[in-house]
Amino acid sequence: MIKLTNVLNINGERTDYKFVDKSNVTIDGHKLVVLPGLIDPHVHFRVPGLEHKEDWIHGAKAAFKGGYTTVFDMPNTKPATTTRERLLDKIALIDEQIKQSGYDLQYKLFFGADRKNFQEIVKVRDDIVGIKVFMGSSTGDLLMDDESSLHAIYALAKAFDLPIALHAEDELIIQKNIEKYSAQTDFKYHSIIRSKDAAIKAVSLVIDLVKIYGVTSYLLHLSTQEELNLVRQAKLNGLPIYAETCPHYLFLDDSMYTRLSGKVKMNPPLRNKVEQEYLWQALIDGTIDTIGSDHAPHTLTEKDQPLCRCPSGMPGIETTLPLMLTAYKQGRISLTRLQELLCRNPQQIFKLKPNADLVFANIEDYKELKDLDLCTKVKWSPFSGMSLTGYPEYIYAHDKFIKLE
Repeated sequence: MIKLTNVLNINGERTDYKFVDKSNVTIDGHKLVVLPGLIDPHVHFRVPGLEHKEDWIHGAKAAFKGGYTTVFDMPNTKPATTTRERLLDKIALIDEQIKQSGYDLQYKLFFGADRKNFQEIVKVRDDIVGIKVFMGSSTGDLLMDDESSLHAIYALAKAFDLPIALHAEDELIIQKNIEKYSAQTDFKYHSIIRSKDAAIKAVSLVIDLVKIYGVTSYLLHLSTQEELNLVRQAKLNGLPIYAETCPHYLFLDDSMYTRLSGKVKMNPPLRNKVEQEYLWQALIDGTIDTIGSDHAPHTLTEKDQPLCRCPSGMPGIETTLPLMLTAYKQGRISLTRLQELLCRNPQQIFKLKPNADLVFANIEDYKELKDLDLCTKVKWSPFSGMSLTGYPEYIYAHDKFIKLE
C-alpha cells in the first residue's frame, strides 16, 4: 500500500490517497496538489517521418512528466495522416513506441482533410477523435483554404457527427503579406505577416459555417481579442464552438523575438502584451475552453535558421502545468478553473469516458527550468531559465502509481 497524506485538492481541502502496491510506503504530501490526469488536445509527436524532432518514446515520457495521461496527436506528419492505411500504420508505430517508453500514455488521433480524401474520412470515422483542417498553411502540406472545400468537409462532418479542429488563419492574407515583406529578416515580421486580420477573417468564416451546419468546431491556438469576441458571441448564440489557447500566448509576447528569435516563431504568431492580457481575461470568464500545449518540436539547428527558413513551433507539453500552477500561486487563476481547462472541458468536448487518473504536483518548491532536464527529444524550451513551481512528482494512471524522475 502506498499512502499519500495531506494532499491539497481543488476545493482547498487536505486529503489522503491510498494506492494498492507491493510496497508499504507513506509519503508526506503537504507540498502537493492533486488534479485529474491531464488531457492535451493538441500535440505533434512527429510520427511518422519526422522522428528526428520527436517520437512517442520521448513524447510519452514528456507527457507524463508534464502531468498528462492522454494526448490528441495531429495529422501533419510525413506523410500526412490522410488515408486509412496511413492511419493504421501510424497507430502500429505509436503502440510500439509507447510500449518501448514504459509509460502507458493514452492517445487519440486527428485525421487530416486535404480536399481529395473525403471517402477516407468515412472509412476511419470510428477510429479518430475528429477532423483537422488547416485553413492557413503551416508545418507540412495540408491546406484547405477555399470555401467550397470547407463547405464540403462541414457537410461530411455533419453527416457522420464528427467534430472539426481548425487552424484558422486566412491563407490569402498570409500570402499577400509574405510577398509584401519578403525582404525582411527580423523575426518580428512573422507576427506582421501572419497578422491578426488573417486570424479574425478565418474565425469569422468558421462561425458562418457552424451557423449553417451545426458541427462541433474546435478553434485551435487562438491569440487575439477580436477572435475571442467572435467566439463569445457565437457561444451566446448557442453555437457549438470551442476555443483553445496555448501557454506561449499566455507567457510570451512579440517583444521576445529580440532575445529568442526563431525559438518563438510559431503559427499563429506571438501577439503583444495587450492581446495577452485579454487572453487571461477570457481564460477566467470561460470564453476559452481549453489550454493545448501545441507541443511541436523542432531541433535547435532548424530553429537557428533565418526567418524565411526557420520552421514554426516549439515544445511545450512538459512546461504547461508548471507555468499554469505558477500562475495559480500568483493568484491569476483558480485550481477549479485549471481543472476545467486542462481536463474536464476537453473530456466533455470530445466525449471521452472519464478515468481515474491523477497527477500530484509540488506547488511549494520552485526550481529553474533547464533544457537538460527535459524529456522531449529536442531538449530545449523558450521558457528555460524561468523559476517555476508545479512540477508533477507522482502520477496514478491506469491502476499504476508512478514516481516521476
